[in-house]
Parts: sequence; C-alpha cells; structure tokens
Amino acid sequence: MAFDGVVVANIVYELKNALLGGRINKIAQPEKDELILTIKGQTKEQYKLLLSAAAGLPLVYLTETNKPSPLTAPNFCMLLRKHLSSARILDITQPSMERIINFKLEHLDELGDLRIKYLIIELMGKHSNIIFCDEDMKIIDSIKRVNQFISSIREVLPGRDYFIPETTKKLDPFSIPFNSFQDTILKKPMPISKAIYTSITGISPLLANELCCRASLDSSMSAVALGEAAGLHLFRNFERMMEDIKDEQFMPHIIYQNGAPIEFSSLPLKCYENYEIVQYPSASKMLESYYATKSTLTRMHQKSADLRKVVSNAIDRESKKYDLQLKQLKDTEKRDKYKVYGELITTYGYELEPGAKELKSINYYNNEEICIPLDPTLSPIENAKRYFEKYNKLKRTYEALTKLIQDTADELTHLESIRTSLEIATDEEDLAVLKQELMEYGYMKRKLSGKAEQSNRMKFKKSATGKSKPFHYISSDGYHIYVGKNNFQNDELTFQFAEGGDWWFHAKKIAGSHVIVKAGGQELPDRTFEEAARLAAYYSSARDSDKVEIDYTLRKNIKKPSGGKPGFVVYYTNYSMIASTDISGIEMIP
Repeated sequence: MAFDGVVVANIVYELKNALLGGRINKIAQPEKDELILTIKGQTKEQYKLLLSAAAGLPLVYLTETNKPSPLTAPNFCMLLRKHLSSARILDITQPSMERIINFKLEHLDELGDLRIKYLIIELMGKHSNIIFCDEDMKIIDSIKRVNQFISSIREVLPGRDYFIPETTKKLDPFSIPFNSFQDTILKKPMPISKAIYTSITGISPLLANELCCRASLDSSMSAVALGEAAGLHLFRNFERMMEDIKDEQFMPHIIYQNGAPIEFSSLPLKCYENYEIVQYPSASKMLESYYATKSTLTRMHQKSADLRKVVSNAIDRESKKYDLQLKQLKDTEKRDKYKVYGELITTYGYELEPGAKELKSINYYNNEEICIPLDPTLSPIENAKRYFEKYNKLKRTYEALTKLIQDTADELTHLESIRTSLEIATDEEDLAVLKQELMEYGYMKRKLSGKAEQSNRMKFKKSATGKSKPFHYISSDGYHIYVGKNNFQNDELTFQFAEGGDWWFHAKKIAGSHVIVKAGGQELPDRTFEEAARLAAYYSSARDSDKVEIDYTLRKNIKKPSGGKPGFVVYYTNYSMIASTDISGIEMIP
C-alpha cells in the first residue's frame, strides 16, 4: 500500500471539487492526533473531512462516519474553533508532489476584519502533523508540538516560521529534464525502482515498480546497467505518468488477491493487471474501504492473539512429544533380534561349555553365521530367558508407542486445523467457536466447573457453530459452494447439511476446511470442480503455496470414525487434482 504523492494529488483534486468555497461548520478532535471538520459546501451539501496525523496511519479523506468526541475538547481543537468557525475555504493545494495538503482559509477576526489562515496536514509517517499557521506562515500551534529534543531539523512550535524541511535532495517530478533524470537516477548503483523512489518527490516503491513494468524493465536491475536507449524509454514512460497526474486522469482502485486487499492506487497499474481490481468513484471511498477492511483484519488478528498463542504452544509441546516418541520407537527396532537370540540359545545352548561368553551358530532364518553375546555367570537357559524378556519388553513398548504416536499425530492434525481456522476467522463469533473447541479438548482452562460447565457445554453443542456461518460462494456455473470456518462447522456442513449426492472437497493430508458443492442431483461441470478445489486449497494450511493437492468425492463416501475429533473424517474412494490457491473471480455471497 502506498499513500504517496499521487494519491495525495487525487485527494486534493477531489477536495477542491467538493469543498472550495465551503464553510467550516464544526470542528471535532475525536483522537489526540485526528480532526473531523464538518463543512457546508456551496451547494448546501454537508461534508465530513477526516484529517489524521497518526504516526502509523496518516490519512485525509471525506467520510460519512461519525466518531464520538471527548466531553472536553483538547486545546488544539478549541484554538481551531476560536479562529476557524465559519471560515471559508479559499484554496486547497499540494506543494509539488509532497505528501502535504495546504488549506487556505478566510475568516473574520475579533474586530470583524478578514484574515487568512492556513491549516496544513503533513502525511509523512511518524513525522505526520497538522499545523495551524497565520497569513505570514508563522506557526500558531500544531496537533503535535516538536521541539529541538525531538527534531534537530525543524521545530514545530508556536511563533516559529513554517517550512518544508529538505531532509533528502529529491527532484520535482513535474520539472525534470532528461539530463537530470539521467544524472540523478541512471547513475546510481542500485536497483532501478529504488533509484527512482529515492530520487523523485512523491514517488513510492509501488509507482517506481509500475514505471519499470510500463517500460518492460526488470525493477531489480541496477540503474547504472541501463543503456541510454532504455533510460530514455523509462524517462518517456515517467513523463506520460506525470502528464496523467497533471491532467487529473485519476483512477482510484483497490487490488485484491483472494478477497483480501493488497494495494491501492490512483493510477492504473499494469504490474497488477491480472489481479482482481475494484474501481471507486473517489479517492475517499477507496481509502475508507481499504483501511476499513485492513482495520477489520488487524483487529481480528489482535483479538485472536491469545488463542493463537495457546494453539502455537500446544503444537510446540505436541511436536516435541511426537519427536521423542519416534526416537523411542526407533529403539524398539532391535526387539526381533533379541527374540532370535533367545531361540538360537535355546536350540544350540547344549553345546556350550560352562562360563562361555558367546555363542556362534547358524541363524536358521537367513543361514548366516551369528555371534550372540552371553553372560558367563548365567546358564544357557537363563541367557535365553534374559533375551526373551528384553524382546517382550520392547514388543510391549512398540505396541504402546504405536498407539501413542498415532494419538499424538491426530492431536497435531487437530491443532493444525484449529490454527488454520484462526487464520480464516472473520468475526468474534468465529473466535468464540474456536475458543469453545480449545476448552472442550483441554487446551484452555474452563472458567466454569461441574454442572454449570456441563450445562454450558450442552447449550453450545445444540448449535455448535453458534452465530458463525460458513463461507458461501457461487460457482461460475451457478452451483452453491459452502466452506466451513472451523471443525464444528465442518462436521455440520458434511454430516447435517450436505446430501449423499453432493460433492466434498478437502486438501490432501493437511489441515483445511470442508468444502461442499450442492449438486442438486445434477452432474457438475468441470469448471465448478476446479473452483471448489481452489477454495479447498485456499482455505487450508497450505494457502501460501501456489498449488495444493485436493481430494474430492461424493458426500456419501465420507464417514465419521467413532470417537473422532471434530472435523476428522475417513474416506476410501476419492479422486484427486492439483489446484491453485488463487480464488479471485469466484463470487462470494455475503
């Protein structure tokens, strides 16, 4: 994602069209580094403008969302209310391609005289700020005060002159001749894309890569390795991009991969032309949609942190136990050797002299000579008995370990399935189901006990998935496809919702969701099989891979083993295919 100079230019273009000539009605400061200005436009339409100088997420866009404000307004908010109530917006500008927006405002002072003020928002990561200046560009105050101990480059304090600090010598993108482009960028011993975004104001790594893509150049290639012809071709593409910005030819859009937003931009991106692209009528709508989705994903990740930690610790614990059990099992491989020793001593021991330390004989199982160590203080029969005891002990250990190893493997599979479910959880109801499952199987402690807990468990099991609902897709051929979000839901989909003639899909031998295609008594088209397999691949623990092997079969072939954990099934008749984890283009039903 890149809130770069081009996106800022798009926002300025949008704000000019909507707000120029409008008056500020209300000023609120819902967060310590955020303002919401309510502005009545010339057409009497009302707009809400969000200005955020948050270090992690600086933003400017028009919104329809209200935020509660503190009962007592902060000092900066009160200062703005004093000066800017009913102020008129004369101009909105962006210096060059800087991530800065300058609002020129006209208002009446205490004596009724017209005055000019400037409200400047700088969108520069941790250096973001909202600065209020007078007509001479002297700072009246700012939402974040910056003294000499915080920055040696520029103080942002009342009474100081406002200026844009030049921390790096970057070129103005609207006035670069080819010789400057060549001398500044094409002579840097670094990748072309990095040479571009470190040399030109307002150009992000995303746009630098896009320029290389438009020029059919490898962005990782060294800039100094470019010939003059290739360098000129790159410059011409850069000029065309700048012309689009000058002509305000913006196309705000978000790029999605498997339903998740991965980038946004205000210019068409050739480097993402094969991805799912959603266009928006304005930059504000684009930014609000993108960050709302990102915020939801981030919030879910934070809310699931405790559960993910429980699962991760349990997987580590079970993995160590599994490795130890396999090592112990390997030690039992010599059990059959002890059995043969005991049999051979019993057969040929009469030939031994008292106090013999070994027995050499022919192993009648393979007709090879064998040398068996003996305890000279024991008789042949006692030596044979000792080896038989060792054999029986290792045999019992082998049988016990074989079952324990299978149980531990099942436990790991179960935990991996819960971890996968945590990755695809979309709301708190999904997390509630997973928390219940972790408590159900002893990975988390229960808050209740005895009859109260039993009653609570029974209530939950009446609707195991609670309010959580499976993902619902529709194939290109119109068939409904359902994807379980967790193990309880997988069981419910497979054994209660699906019918015998429906199709069942699952990633082969790895944790993942059950995918059900409702066939409706019809033969499914190949394209629907392929799309269902892609969903099964994506909603599995191998979703980060390019390809995943998928098993699929009719629902009637799926069985639930007695005592099996939720989501665990067996089947002996199935087909397999290799499927991509890319689910773009498959329609999701809300």
